[in-house]
Amino acid sequence: MAGTVTVTPPGARGTARQAPTDPQPPTTPSHPPRIAIIGGGPGGLYAAALLKRLAPDREVTVWERNAPDTTFGFGVVLSDETLGGIEHADPVVYAALQQDFIRWDDIDIVHRGTHHTSGGHGFAALGRKRLLEILHTRCRDLGVHLRFRTEAPPDLADTHDLVIAADGVNSTTRESRRQLFRPHVTTHRCRYIWLAADFAFDAFRFEIAETEHGVMQLHGYPYAPDASTVIVEMREEVWQAAGFAELDAQESLDRCAKIFTDALGGRPLRSNNSAWTTFRTVVNAHWSHGNTVLLGDAAHTAHFSIGSGTKLAVEDALALAACLEEQPDLPTALQAYEDERKPVVASTQRAARASLEWFENLGRYLDQPPHQFAFNLLTRSRRVTHDNLRLRDAHFTGAVEREFGCPPGTPPMFTPFRLRGLTLRNRVVVSPMDMYSATDGLPGDFHLVHLGARALGGAALVMTEMVCVSEEGRITPGCTGLYNGKQAEAWKRITDFVHAQTPGTAIGVQLGHSGRKGSTKLMWDGMDEPLPDGNWPLVAASALPYAPANQTPRELTRAQLTDIREQFTAAAWRAARAGFDLLELHCAHGYLLSGFLSPLTNHRTDAYGGTLAKRLRFPLEVFDAIRGVWPDERPMTVRISATDWADGGTSAEDAVEIARAFAAHGADAIDVSTGQVVAEERPEFGRSYQTPFADRIRHETGIPVIAVGAISSWDDVNSLILAGRTDLCALARPHLYDPHWTLHAAAEQGYDGPGVTWPAPYRAGSRRPQTGRTDAPKPRLTLGT
Repeated sequence: MAGTVTVTPPGARGTARQAPTDPQPPTTPSHPPRIAIIGGGPGGLYAAALLKRLAPDREVTVWERNAPDTTFGFGVVLSDETLGGIEHADPVVYAALQQDFIRWDDIDIVHRGTHHTSGGHGFAALGRKRLLEILHTRCRDLGVHLRFRTEAPPDLADTHDLVIAADGVNSTTRESRRQLFRPHVTTHRCRYIWLAADFAFDAFRFEIAETEHGVMQLHGYPYAPDASTVIVEMREEVWQAAGFAELDAQESLDRCAKIFTDALGGRPLRSNNSAWTTFRTVVNAHWSHGNTVLLGDAAHTAHFSIGSGTKLAVEDALALAACLEEQPDLPTALQAYEDERKPVVASTQRAARASLEWFENLGRYLDQPPHQFAFNLLTRSRRVTHDNLRLRDAHFTGAVEREFGCPPGTPPMFTPFRLRGLTLRNRVVVSPMDMYSATDGLPGDFHLVHLGARALGGAALVMTEMVCVSEEGRITPGCTGLYNGKQAEAWKRITDFVHAQTPGTAIGVQLGHSGRKGSTKLMWDGMDEPLPDGNWPLVAASALPYAPANQTPRELTRAQLTDIREQFTAAAWRAARAGFDLLELHCAHGYLLSGFLSPLTNHRTDAYGGTLAKRLRFPLEVFDAIRGVWPDERPMTVRISATDWADGGTSAEDAVEIARAFAAHGADAIDVSTGQVVAEERPEFGRSYQTPFADRIRHETGIPVIAVGAISSWDDVNSLILAGRTDLCALARPHLYDPHWTLHAAAEQGYDGPGVTWPAPYRAGSRRPQTGRTDAPKPRLTLGT
């Protein structure tokens, strides 16, 4: 385990799933139910103890191929939420654990000669061998049969009522029934090894070593008064270059101890059946079949850098035991267990994946300012945020903010940002959102109220929906346009309102052409579905329909490419005269220009298809033409889909090159979205799920980025900005829910300084309404919040 698991002190215990505490009445079958557990790790042993305690007449047997004292790794960290569930379900096990736990609060980060300490985190750990001893004793006391050095028989499902496969990441049970459980195993880029040192770190320690072969990192934490777990990790190519592949076990230990001699104080390292390995993320479509169910690493894995492997296995055991007692029959119980645990595990795996990828790509952050680097590391999984880190350690977080340039008391989101000649007063953008409410491309009163309300709401930049450059370039009959003078005048009415009523708020226009995704119904009538009648002909990079039901577009000829480029140029000229402060070129989401960029939608064999450089050619020609008529002092941004979420499509590596190309042509920022390019996409949704793509582009190209995608809280915005993962945050749905989202974010943080402007008629509402007693004491912060 390595990471930022939090532990709450007694009296503030979490609410993990709790198994029944009292033994249940004897079961009704003529013979006691027989339960076989494959795997004698913490999850399997704890499940055995729980199930035997709840129904003493059960016959519970654990099959473990290794000896009782054989284990991999050294220390185990459990969150207080998990401990709360253990305390409720089995006070005997909880009491034994409490006697051996070692606790600490600090995280140390050592990087390029700087040593930062962040406190208030709260950890509890004990030796893995000691944990197994406690569980062995409890199982024996309850009458569980423990069979060590014994392979589980292959026919357990035929001879037992229930088989629990807790046989780890390399589960033979799972692999022998791949077609039933449908596992997906992802192997990652780093090599790592579990080691130990015979002294106790006084904090959770992350240390970065920049060697001649590449970057290596140490994760270390105490698990006993005189012992610490030490994990050494590096990318595969660094491991190879450093020669670890040719070293024997002792030579590896000596090399690691030498590299991290400062962290270890010159002490040696020791091993325990450990070898260099690569982490594998395990996901299963199904966790049970018949009377066999997966538990712990057999069902799922989460990277050690967030310390959840043992925690998840123990919580699986708690949930499984509870479901078996609550449900009327085995199939219902196993389905209830899977339904309950899958969402929890998926959330943990998303956090673990973010943390894993942060360490895989550690090299891109090495040049960050020291405090920002430390903050970035601490918030890497997106579970620790600016706000809860500030509550845990205000001194550390204040130092990060000062280094970033935040004036005292100013949240990061309310610092200004400059794009060319435009200074944005804060970092919040109202993301482009199609409203499908125009007639003949003309924005009307709805658009004035919609955009005007959000401009009054405090965001620094308010973006229009995709404004189409021609009538046939619309997505739906309800889309707005800028292909005639009447539309330009209607847009000027809106920009004039924004500039007059909300001084300091910028308004931007997004220009685009629907391409093969045009001539469809309004979103609420059937998203991406073709019109029942009145369709117009479509054009695209290649003659490929978006979906079988959609119209097949015509592949654009050279002459038509020139015409469309001129349509974009004319629309940009009108946008400038209409008073827009910023122009964004829409090259995302499968619309016309996006269709040129993706190899899945561009099958051309001429100069505009084939390699990425050729696929970029037409979008760059359009960009250059627009830049030629757009006022020089006004910025231009480009929205891209950084991945198609589909095999063979645009990759994250391609996205970096696409961003680099637009930056070379004068783009001032890249608005980094993803997907919506092909109908068969498989997005990996989750909180802030698109921000890693923006993060990568920002650090590998140096161009400013706008992050989008499930950013919903002001805490997320502060965290992303302060960590240096983005320069601006664009929010869509939050601004539909609350047009005054930014003003309310300021009020909720108690901030009323630069970067926030309440319209004079709204000023009286600038203080957050009080509820209940105003003199009530503030609740005390407890660890683990």
